[in-house]
Formats: sequence, C-alpha cells, structure tokens
Amino acid sequence: MPHDTDQAMPADLLAHARAAKGFMPEEEGLLLHRLARARLPYGPVLEVGTYCGKSAIYLGAAAREVGGTVVTVDHHRGSEENQAGWEHHDPSLVDAELGLMDTLPVFRATLARAGLEEQVVAVVGASTRVSALWRTPLAMLFIDGGHAEVHATHDYLGWSPWLMTEGLLVIHDVFPDPADGGRPPYLIYLRALASGDFTEVEALGSVRVLRRVRGDAGDPVR
Repeated sequence: MPHDTDQAMPADLLAHARAAKGFMPEEEGLLLHRLARARLPYGPVLEVGTYCGKSAIYLGAAAREVGGTVVTVDHHRGSEENQAGWEHHDPSLVDAELGLMDTLPVFRATLARAGLEEQVVAVVGASTRVSALWRTPLAMLFIDGGHAEVHATHDYLGWSPWLMTEGLLVIHDVFPDPADGGRPPYLIYLRALASGDFTEVEALGSVRVLRRVRGDAGDPVR
C-alpha cells in the first residue's frame, strides 16, 4: 500500500465524530476510517446516506490524512425511521416552515466544525437520481441509506457497478437475525455474495465489508 493504514484517527476529529448526531457506533466508525485510509489513494470513496455527518467525519478524517475525496449523497429529508411517529425521529431536525425533515443545515455545521469541507463533497438529491448520472470509478462504496427494501436494492444496483476491481463494498446495519434489525441491508449483502462479483473480507458489528473480485467500474452487478 502507498500509505500506512494502521494509524489511529486523529484525536480532534474523533472528538468531532463522537459529538455529531447519528447512529454509527464508534468501533464501526473507526473501521470506516481504516478502510477509507487504505482505499482513498486509488480513487474516491462514496457514502450513501449522510444524515447529520457522523460517518462522514470518520471518512473525511481519512481523506485529510492520506488525500483524496469523499462524496456523500443524501436528499436530507430523512429515511422512513426518521419521520414523525417513528423510533428515530428527532423533532429538532424538522424545518419549521415546511414541516419536513431537513438534516442538511446540521450536516453542514458538523462538517465545518470538523474542518472537513475540502475533503467531503455533499451531493443533495435522491440516491437513484444521482447514481443514474454517476460515471466515476469508486475505490470504496459505503451503503447506509434508506432501509426499506426498495431503497436498499436501488442503492446496491445503482452504485455498486461503479466500484473498481478490488474496490470495497461496505454495508451498514446488516443483521442476520430479524430480531436485531431490518432485513433489507442483510438482503443486499446476500445478493452481493450470491452474484459472485464480491467476496467478504471483514465483518464488525453490523458492518460487512466485501471486495469486488469480478467486473470493473461501469460493469453491471447482479
């Protein structure tokens, strides 16, 4: 590897990650940081599902250390579980005028406080619309968007074709036991393995890490 990938995350950015709103356990965030450090020298890292920027700090910290760019895609209106009446609803994130979730202002403030605005590029829009326009090979893809089956499937089919050979597909909230969480991330994880295009290389908590072993950026996945 062109860079040392064992270096710990800088203390200042770890403090910002801990303080940010979000649902990423620290040990899983540190895994993202380590993986991104290893892959950023080969191309950009893309995250689907920004929310308030907690995971983007772990990824952006790696970009600040080794160079490269992190792109994070979100419509910033919240996933199903973020809406009023659902378990993970946060009323402080509702736009008072529109009555809709709006995580973008909090994300921008989070990123600015962490000093990562040059390393992390925010794309505001629906994942399906943005992926349809995307043409840049990715060194790593982190899927952590909507957890309904239709959204998880579209994120997998829309973005994973742009992974280069040896690129990493990282999926969050993979729970083999339905009692532990929703099934769609687990289902796309199984689909990726069954395709023969990916092989699993690491697992930690609810994160699964797969490497693309067949096909290259622009080739369809199954």
